[in-house]
Parts: sequence; C-alpha cells; structure tokens
Amino acid sequence: MVSDKITNILVCGIGGQGVMTATEILAEAAIEIGHDVKKTEVAGMAQRGGVVTSHLRFGPRVLSPQIVCGEADLLVGFEAAEALRWVNYLRTAALALVNTARFVPPVVDGGLYEYPADPIGQMRALGIRVHSFDANAIALRLGDLRLGNTVMLGAMADHLPFPAEVLFDCVVRRFQSRKPHLVELNRQAFEAGRAADAEAAPALV
Repeated sequence: MVSDKITNILVCGIGGQGVMTATEILAEAAIEIGHDVKKTEVAGMAQRGGVVTSHLRFGPRVLSPQIVCGEADLLVGFEAAEALRWVNYLRTAALALVNTARFVPPVVDGGLYEYPADPIGQMRALGIRVHSFDANAIALRLGDLRLGNTVMLGAMADHLPFPAEVLFDCVVRRFQSRKPHLVELNRQAFEAGRAADAEAAPALV
C-alpha cells in the first residue's frame, strides 16, 4: 500500500562514494510501488572528491525536488563531517544514518574548512538521533570498498515506507544483466548494512 505522506530523504557525502547512485536506486524503489518521485543533485569538483548532495522526495504527488530546511525525514551521511553540515535539514526527531569512515574533502585540504574532531558526538549533542557505523570497514570485510554504497542502502532499508525487499530488488537489477557475479556480494552487503543499522540503534530501556 502506498503511503499518502511525502517522504524527504537527503543523501550527502564525497564524490566517488556512490551518493547519486544510491539516490537513483532509492528513486527506482519508490517508483516501483507507485510513488511520484522528484530528485535533485549537487556535485562539486568534477564529482570525485568534492561535496555531493542528493535530495529525494516521493509520495502520491510531489511538486518540487528540493527539501526545505527542517523537513527531511532521513539524513544519510556517506561521510560524517558532511552529515554534520546538513543536520539543519532534519525535522524534529528524524534520523541520521552516518558512515563513520573519514574522507577529508578538498575544502579541508585547502584550508577552507576545518574537519570536526567528533562529528557524530556533535550531532548527538544537538539532539539528533544518530545511527552510526563504519560502512567502509564492512565493505572491505566483504572484499570490495565499492560495496559501501550497498551497505548504506541496506542501512536505510528498514527506515523507508515500503518493504526492504523492494529496495533490494532494485539493487539486484543493477547487476543481474551485466555483472551477475556481483549479485551475491551485494546481497551480503545489503544485509550487513541492515544488521549494522540495527546494532547501532540504541537499546530500549
């Protein structure tokens, strides 16, 4: 059943991490179950190494792709410092899913921006609900750093208004025809992301 609510997801990170690909797959999953979908991206410095953000909105009828500050239902940070920079887009009590692996963008190397000492701690100090885990370490355990993208998609899967299987099927379709040997690896990465998210959730008292 399609939700009658508009869902706003902001995905951010560094070029080369797969931010835009992840957003495309999320959009395909939303379309699959009948949602109207709008998305927009901003990619800096020829995409690789620069800051990348994607806005995704879906629901029965969506007029604009742009998420307004304070209205994001989910912030997905492929890079922790970038997630911290975008927390003002989250609505009250919304969730941030954050990869703790550190990628220093060129704005830091160039001295234009100072990398925060503890971006996850700063987010929590602001009252943000954060699930954090090292998606890169998970991907490397599976044998390929590029699987970090699928790990992050798996982490999102249980926070979406449709079944995780819908999203996973869209991941699989990316590889079935051209690279079928990668389907099983991506299944493992997706499930590992779901498990990492579940483990990162604070225990209920």
